Parts: sequence; C-alpha cells; structure tokens
Amino acid sequence: MTTSASVPASSGSATVDHGTVTDRLVDANEQYAGAFTDPGMDARPVLRVAVVACMDARLDLHAALGLELGDCHTVRNAGGVVTDDVIRSLTISQRALGTRSVVLIHHTNCGLESITEEFRHDLEMEVGQRPAWAVESFRDVDQDVRQSMQRVRTSPFLLHTDDVRGFVFDVKTGLLREIDPA
Repeated sequence: MTTSASVPASSGSATVDHGTVTDRLVDANEQYAGAFTDPGMDARPVLRVAVVACMDARLDLHAALGLELGDCHTVRNAGGVVTDDVIRSLTISQRALGTRSVVLIHHTNCGLESITEEFRHDLEMEVGQRPAWAVESFRDVDQDVRQSMQRVRTSPFLLHTDDVRGFVFDVKTGLLREIDPA
C-alpha cells in the first residue's frame, strides 16, 4: 500500500520545495480544482446516513464502506466518540438535511486506548488552563461503541434513533465487526 507519506512531494526530475505540508495541500487543491466540475448535488446525503468515526488516518471510510461522493455525512473526531458536538452535527444532519440512519465506527489499536484523562491534567499544568472537554479515553473498544450507540439513541434532539448501528474496524484486515448494543 502506498501512502502520501511514502510518496515524494514532487514527481519528475526536478526537485520542487513545496514548503509546508499546508502548501503541499494547497498545491494539490489547485490541481484538483483545475479538473473539477460541479457534481450538481446539494448537501443532503443520497443514502440518508451519517457516519461517525475516529479521525485516525488509517481509516479510508469511503473506500471501506463502498461510498461515493454525496452518499453520506461523515463526522470524525478522536476515537469516534459521541460528544455534544457530534450530537449537534447529527441533529443538523437529521433535522435539516434528511438523514435517517447512524453508523458508528471505532477501530482496533486506537490511540484513545493508550491515554487517560490524566492528559487533561498534564495540559493544565503545561498551559495553565484545564480543558473544558473530556479526553473520552477507553480501555474496551466494544464497550465504548455501546456507550456511543446509547448516547445517540437517548438524545432528545435526534428524531431517528431506530437505525443506529456500531462497528469496530480492524486496522489490520479492513473488516468491520458489528457490536451488539446489549
């Protein structure tokens, strides 16, 4: 598997200094925009589904789930945890943009399994202010998926909570394993 981390920033015989990573991304966008055509879509996802997943760079959700541009809303954060902000995004997704299903995806070998809430204390000691947010670390990925499903199912802001399913993505095999909510 080739990743952008293993591919040189430029191709051809001349070496081009792209500056920062952000400069590289902006350059890539200019190339993308040069061939871009308006797909003629609106913000409503075709499959009426919202996917909440971890921000881990190893998860290519569209490829793993067979999704195309416009199929779903995607909400990502550290751990794929259902926080107040995820509920906010899902509420907008459902109430304003028509989604009906929620898919939650955590994964094996998640970084949140190796840190603790002590992380917040360390930040407070370093910067002089305690973060208002929780780290939401966990030791049992299956249980954390169950907790996330429960948070979605019990939110008073969400209209559609009957089709909420949770999975663990195996970063070694690429397979999803469904988690029983019970």
